Amino acid sequence: MTRLKFMCSTACVALLAGNAALADVTPEQVWENWKTLSTSYGQTMTTGSEAREGDTLVIRGIDLTSKNEGAEAVMHLDEVRLKEQGDGTVEMTMSETSSMTVKTEAEGEVPATTTGLTIATPGMRVIVSGTPEETRYDFTGSSVKASLSGIEGPKDVPEDLKLEATLRGLSGNYLVSGTTDLVVTSNLAADSLGIVISGTDTADNSKVDVKADMTALTGQSTSRMTGGVADDFLAALKAGSAMEGSFAYAGGTMDMKVDGAEGPMQISASNTGGSLSFAMDASRLAYGAGAKDARVTVSGAQIPFPQVNFGYKEGAFNLVMPVSRTDAPADFAFLTKLVGLTVSDEIWGMLDPTAQLPRDPMNVVLDTKGKVTLNVNLLDEAEMAALGEGAPGEINALDINELQVTAAGAEVTGSGALTFDNSDMETYGGVPAPTGQIDLKAVGVNALLDKLMAMGLVPEDQMMGTRMMLGMFAKVDPSAPDTMTSTLEFKDKHFFANGMQLQ
Repeated sequence: MTRLKFMCSTACVALLAGNAALADVTPEQVWENWKTLSTSYGQTMTTGSEAREGDTLVIRGIDLTSKNEGAEAVMHLDEVRLKEQGDGTVEMTMSETSSMTVKTEAEGEVPATTTGLTIATPGMRVIVSGTPEETRYDFTGSSVKASLSGIEGPKDVPEDLKLEATLRGLSGNYLVSGTTDLVVTSNLAADSLGIVISGTDTADNSKVDVKADMTALTGQSTSRMTGGVADDFLAALKAGSAMEGSFAYAGGTMDMKVDGAEGPMQISASNTGGSLSFAMDASRLAYGAGAKDARVTVSGAQIPFPQVNFGYKEGAFNLVMPVSRTDAPADFAFLTKLVGLTVSDEIWGMLDPTAQLPRDPMNVVLDTKGKVTLNVNLLDEAEMAALGEGAPGEINALDINELQVTAAGAEVTGSGALTFDNSDMETYGGVPAPTGQIDLKAVGVNALLDKLMAMGLVPEDQMMGTRMMLGMFAKVDPSAPDTMTSTLEFKDKHFFANGMQLQ
């Protein structure tokens, strides 16, 4: 986890330091600001030469080094040119190719690793404007391509491993405010993103070839980076650093081919757009993602059918949670959503060869929110290690905004709200005593149970027990066929189902 945080913080620091350096109106001011900020972020900078050539300050042989526990990253740029435009702005251009080397120390059975990346930015141009206190820079480029140049250390790395990511038709801008405490607001657009991965597995000599593409990408982000503590991610958050952003694309495709000892296999996938959002500060973490009209096709010798297909109309995930110790209950939320899930007849045929079950699209939705109290900082490795197997906090409240499960002709829906007494862990066997109510509705469940018994999937004696349990917890709605409702209530340390006390 330390290495992961180091890699993330190194990338952010390099970007912010480089961009903030553009916040001045003369080449010398830009360069001095860059060096000062680089030092304040814990980076070490060396150069081969710095000299004026007419209206342009030229810096050659730039190395930016970032170090953290067990890891080191070095970015090398052959040349950066800062040119006076004569109108109070500065044009920045750089070598069309730069490189990054990341070294990690051995840890347990994981050997020391050296990873090299080559970054190509042909025609990239940045124009800086504004004031030293609030600087805007606009950039355009035909493409940005990052390629793996090599991995040394692990024995199982394919010799022919290829990894490339290419952004095309890139444009955007950054607005940089402040000096010690930077606030960076960004907007980015790109025509497409292409990813290529290929190689031969050294274990079984199988070959893998993956190609993925996204179109019409857009992104926005805002980050606050507190100066002087960026080399310590947790300290930076505690000092006030924060970030949030969103990303979207209009459509995506992926094709993967595997040629192994058991024969070829191919997976193809597509969707009509997706999104990603994130936010993080000292108190909370938020993450969300979604996609629409996803389709997946699988074929090959490893499956018992020539081809299988599945897909969904909409998928979504969202998580909001506190990450630091809280004196008062803090908000959390969790959403998982899969709507319109369909699978091909080949899969249905394995489960239901006589086609007794309806093959309508399936839905699974769980949308919740609530309150929790944390007793530790989740991002502090020492505190988490000291916690051992203990709980990191307490749940105070849970709201079920929506519950929906639809499959094989049956549907269960529900909603409810509960609060919890964490001082009472005895009444419900180690669970904080709840107070509140959950309302459920089931349609078509009896018909589904009849079909499952007729298919032999559920024995008759077990089915009788299932129906008895339904009779205890649910009541029949006389106004609708095969419809049951249930009100589950926790009150005064007791549990009621439809008014009947069961505990």
